[in-house]
Amino acid sequence: MSFDIGRVFSATVLAPSEDPNEHARKDTEDSFRDFILEFRIDSEFIYREQLRENILVKRYCLSVELAHLISYNEELAHRLTNDPADLLPIFEDAAREVGIRILFSGRHSEKSIQDIEDGLRREMPYCQVILQSNANPLAIRDLDSTKVSKLVRIPGIVIGASTLSSRASMLKLRCKFCHHIRIVYVGAGFSGVHIPRQCEAPPGPTREKQCKSDPFEIVHDGCQFVDQQVLKLQEAPDMVPVGEVPRHIVLSADRYLTNQVVPGSRCTVVGIYSIYQSKHANKSTGKAVAIRNPYVRVVGLQIDQDHNSKSTLSFTEEEEEEFIQLSRHPRLYEIFANSIAPSIYGNNDIKKAITCLLMGGSKKILPDGMRLRGDINVLLLGDPGTAKSQLLKFVEKIAPIAIYTSGKGSSAAGLTASVQRDSATRDFYLEGGAMVLADGGVVCIDEFDKMRDEDRVAIHEAMEQQTISIAKAGITTILNSRTSVLAAANPIFGRYDDMKTPGENIDFQTTILSRFDMIFIVKDDHNESRDQSIAKHVINIHMNQQAVSTEEVSGEIPVEKMRRYISYCRAKCAPRLSPEAAEKLSSHFVGIRKQMMQVEQDSNERSSIPITVRQLEAIIRISESLAKLQLSSVAREEHVDEAIRLFLASTMDAVGQGAGSRQELVQEVTKIEGELKRRLPIGWSTSYQTLVREFVNGKGYSQHALDKALMIAERRDTIQFRHQRSSIYRSGV
Repeated sequence: MSFDIGRVFSATVLAPSEDPNEHARKDTEDSFRDFILEFRIDSEFIYREQLRENILVKRYCLSVELAHLISYNEELAHRLTNDPADLLPIFEDAAREVGIRILFSGRHSEKSIQDIEDGLRREMPYCQVILQSNANPLAIRDLDSTKVSKLVRIPGIVIGASTLSSRASMLKLRCKFCHHIRIVYVGAGFSGVHIPRQCEAPPGPTREKQCKSDPFEIVHDGCQFVDQQVLKLQEAPDMVPVGEVPRHIVLSADRYLTNQVVPGSRCTVVGIYSIYQSKHANKSTGKAVAIRNPYVRVVGLQIDQDHNSKSTLSFTEEEEEEFIQLSRHPRLYEIFANSIAPSIYGNNDIKKAITCLLMGGSKKILPDGMRLRGDINVLLLGDPGTAKSQLLKFVEKIAPIAIYTSGKGSSAAGLTASVQRDSATRDFYLEGGAMVLADGGVVCIDEFDKMRDEDRVAIHEAMEQQTISIAKAGITTILNSRTSVLAAANPIFGRYDDMKTPGENIDFQTTILSRFDMIFIVKDDHNESRDQSIAKHVINIHMNQQAVSTEEVSGEIPVEKMRRYISYCRAKCAPRLSPEAAEKLSSHFVGIRKQMMQVEQDSNERSSIPITVRQLEAIIRISESLAKLQLSSVAREEHVDEAIRLFLASTMDAVGQGAGSRQELVQEVTKIEGELKRRLPIGWSTSYQTLVREFVNGKGYSQHALDKALMIAERRDTIQFRHQRSSIYRSGV
């Protein structure tokens, strides 16, 4: 070493035992140990007792609330927040020491105290410290370079979870030449490990000459491993600015934080914002060597809402009292329906159906393991300009969990799940789509008719069985999609044609239509008084003025309060049908089936909107949702009456759309067919324009009926069209 270089040199003058860093570490460890042993709430030592219970069941972890550490030692908590990577191992050492004390207090042996403590240290693994925090959450897009190595709290949705892998926490290295053993400790997260290039064993009988470079090999049996899982966290849809793509970040969870979440779980992560260098960062990929990839090392996980347990949602006593008072309001059903999209005029039945959809019925698990869904699906089919998309947007805003998609921009994989390959391990893993991410909420699908048929078929299973089965790339699994579907579509010709049957207007198969509990046909009728009311309402909204009735413009219940009330009802209430209501419902279902058979006989064709046992279950679910709205544990007869009225106003109304006018059309077509046969003997021909003059202008038949009759005759090979359909030839009987 040359001291001629212009720089400052330093040398330690303390003995090895007097290293100031060692002193600081010892003081910090003592502070953490005192916190675990001495912190109490109302004479209860919560962390000491928690550690004792966990160690006795061989669960070596300690869950610590940061607020408690702040109240006990603010400076220590501040250091832990700013430098968690250095202080967390010290905290875990302190927890391990306290655990050894707890185990030692229960040991009675003739061995010396030192021998017992040494034995306990060997058999006692490191105790994982899991941090819980109530600090303000930070959005994923707000993570920048100033947050590196700091403790952060970020909310989001887990969209991907890898399989468990084993990560070495301690490596045992052995020299290939002199068999010298060396221990190397590995950092947490994605941090790599540096294996020494040279053997530094002292000279001896086993080492006669210098070992060569890179002499070490890993002794796998002597290494220590911990479980590690890689998660992918994406921003929640309500946190993404308009026009932006949702951002995601990679998480590294280890030990007891693995296998806690599945794709679709909404959670808040407490972790250390860290960086690592990708293996692919070299000249061939064009990445700069100095660039580092960010990730979050998970040290705490708070699952926001677990749909299997109802205890995770927290409501204050004042809130619960307010909700109970609200549920007793005699006009709650009307008030709630009016509060849904108050700026949209009319559509009262649709708003009431959306109220039922937001509440949902009661899901049931039968003794044989079969599940019956409680979620309600609604289809809005109608003319353009009837505010279907605005209703969907409002539901996305008001539902506790909601995802909005559009038909043309959604693929089958985007709706259900896709199989991705991990760039690092090359393993396949699942990423949940919209139906999985909205588990426990609502999926709003706009432009439902513009979806490709193969994409629409993908959600058949999700709508009825509420699961998504995956069999791709060697992955065979089932994901949950317990979600309601609110879909909006246009008829096949853009506008609803009253002269055509519902089957000719609706371009959907009966398989998908039977899965919708309520189907609304929304028509833009030309009605002068209604047009005046709508025009006045829309102009008042655009001029920012109150309408005549304040109830119609501003909902009586604020949006945030509605969202909380929906969460409260879904968590606290699961109604069942009363015996009287069940009897009424069964007899009514038989009547609906009989009416359906009559409609099919009259029109001489099967209805495109089927009435099956699914529709009976739909009325049951609607009845239960109306009871749930009032926090009633039993669905009574008045709930069933309203459910039947809603069903008749939606699906049954759609089945019978234009039945009278169609009946007249059928009779008119039959008459034209008979007259055509008399007018044209076999082998004769005439022009299309001549027939139009005779039948439409002369005899007063409609043009549509004539075209329909000619189409039916051509299908039966009675006539043939010739010369670009300008002339008609009678070819057969």
